[in-house]
Amino acid sequence: MSNTSFDPLKESIEKFTRIAGNAVKFYPILSQSTIQLLNYSENATFLVNTTTGEKYILRVGRPLYHSKTEIESELEWLKLINKHSSIKVSLPIVGENGEYVQEVEDENISHFCALFTFLEGDAPNEENEHDLISQFEVLGDITAQLHEYSILNRHQLQQMKRIEWDYTSILGTKPKWGRWQDGLAMTDDRLELFEKVSEKIKQRLALFGKSQSRYGLIHSDLRLANLLVDGQQIKIIDFDDCGFGWYLYDLATSLSFIEHKPYIPTLINAWLKGYRKVRSLSQEEELEIPTFILMRRLQLIAWVGSRHNETTRELGSAFTEETDELAKKYLEKMEI
Repeated sequence: MSNTSFDPLKESIEKFTRIAGNAVKFYPILSQSTIQLLNYSENATFLVNTTTGEKYILRVGRPLYHSKTEIESELEWLKLINKHSSIKVSLPIVGENGEYVQEVEDENISHFCALFTFLEGDAPNEENEHDLISQFEVLGDITAQLHEYSILNRHQLQQMKRIEWDYTSILGTKPKWGRWQDGLAMTDDRLELFEKVSEKIKQRLALFGKSQSRYGLIHSDLRLANLLVDGQQIKIIDFDDCGFGWYLYDLATSLSFIEHKPYIPTLINAWLKGYRKVRSLSQEEELEIPTFILMRRLQLIAWVGSRHNETTRELGSAFTEETDELAKKYLEKMEI
């Protein structure tokens, strides 16, 4: 009898690596290259090294997550950002067939792949509060630039096919990342507490509204892992989840997985300082920041409970349990 047990994470990584090996064939510049897995989350991201020393990033998409048209819209926005702003982003590279999105079939399932330019830099260190403060001021500035571009080019960007990150798709009846109720370590008391939070968020967002100054095309996943610090510069990567949502949701996503840290109020103040260098933010909007943070936190509980990767394994049940105090404080603060 074999003692080997099935490991879904290992199985998935092997499959995505196989697909990546087939995807590089679409690019003559990668005819002699090696691939190395960098990250496996919603997608699998690989570093591609050529024999001549060039580096590229290859993304193998999770099947049935985004359509080819949706990915093409993401890549078009990247090109527009690069053309019309000073924000540093990783740019898509066209394949030999003239397409930016390549389709690779594996076990009768299509996977969409894209190749990007490589950017130097390292993710911010969540343990280094001093550096995080200055980095969040820069991030606030960059985020405001993205939002300004989104507002000024609203009509053009609205033609893009991207997900709507509203209450329904985050915490409601059609959650893109799964139901928070199915998260790890759920008890009757915790379900009751989080349900009160979810309902409060729903009420407040309905009052907050979706005016053009508050809601538009956003990155929607500006967590630390999607930022690259290179000296005094911050570069933005992984626009895979960009979509239409509240601009303040971008702030909440930058605090992903660290919402419970004691330095969060300081980071928020630094972000606001940077943001207001570019565009205004009313006191009413600032007061609603906790709503977006808790919405994101519940969304991440759903994500941790429904995914199998190194991040979710590391976070485990503790991530849900550490949310209790955040939830109680939110309800106390937001009593209306």
